[in-house]
Amino acid sequence: MENYIIIAIVLIIVGLAVAYIIREKKKGAKCIGCPYAKECGSKACSCDSKK
Repeated sequence: MENYIIIAIVLIIVGLAVAYIIREKKKGAKCIGCPYAKECGSKACSCDSKK
């Protein structure tokens, strides 16, 4: 029974993380977690230089 509870908690956490990523991508964020995500391509953002 404990295993089912742990699995359910992990699935909820993963589901919330995926929902957050999808929501941010719909808002236009190129890199999630970057404080300049909506301004990527500007000199302030280093997300594009990581590639």
